[in-house]
Amino acid sequence: MTEFLNPQQVLDQLDLKDNLVAADFGCGSGGWVLPLAKKLSEGKVYAIDALPEPISVLEARSKSERIFNIQTILSDLESKKGSTLASSSLDLVLMTNLLFECDDKKKVLEEGKRVLRPGGKILVVDWIKDNPLTKEIEYVSFDEIKEIAKNLDLKLEKEFAAGSYHYCLLFSK
Repeated sequence: MTEFLNPQQVLDQLDLKDNLVAADFGCGSGGWVLPLAKKLSEGKVYAIDALPEPISVLEARSKSERIFNIQTILSDLESKKGSTLASSSLDLVLMTNLLFECDDKKKVLEEGKRVLRPGGKILVVDWIKDNPLTKEIEYVSFDEIKEIAKNLDLKLEKEFAAGSYHYCLLFSK
């Protein structure tokens, strides 16, 4: 039996304190933001996306679920200082099903590094190649991501499968 990506199971594999400050780059309508915000009950989560529609859906969902530690940001992560967040202000950055859509993966990873505090972590989760669900998607080469991260002085701490269709890389600053 195949298993699909479960954000809660992936987040459970990270050592997250409930007061961390995090961001979800390319948050969409909140598939990762909502479970992360619940886990970081004393912290804060910035939800960043380039499209207004998913942000609007996320805002409605967080309000209906009474989750108040999420701040949404409409922004292009591939532009300079694209997250609009302060440098060295975050403990964790999520990049889930994001990099396969980016023209400049290095810029997005650089932005993730810029906003991390020393010791902060970036979680990259993306589609694996040759799976039956996403034949039309331009895949991310995990070797390419590791090489970009290495050149940015990000340390690969952990890599693991997440269900049958996704893979995870955890980097630290």
